Amino acid sequence: MLKKIFLIYVMLSSVCCFAALSIAEEKGDQRKGKYFFRSNCRTCHKDGGTAKYLGPDSKTMAQWQKAFEKKQYAEFKCKAEWEKRSAEELLDIFTYLHKYAADSPSPAKCQ
Repeated sequence: MLKKIFLIYVMLSSVCCFAALSIAEEKGDQRKGKYFFRSNCRTCHKDGGTAKYLGPDSKTMAQWQKAFEKKQYAEFKCKAEWEKRSAEELLDIFTYLHKYAADSPSPAKCQ
């Protein structure tokens, strides 16, 4: 009886660990996000561009999180461009911006 309880406990623990890993790995590809951001957003959002400068270092990690959670990009003048992006592409862009945010361990200015 004790062996069965132990076996059930081990199996449940394993299932929980695998579930947690699969949830934790739901991250985008920052390299693809950088590509999408540069090819779609940088044309206007650069120094001297037609729109206000916008790069990973424009916001903190929390600000990027909030912008994407609440889909604040839907309020931007360029919302039509954002609507063209798939959910996967948006996750990739978020991953890039979040990883290199102003308060991240490796902030980066998009060039």
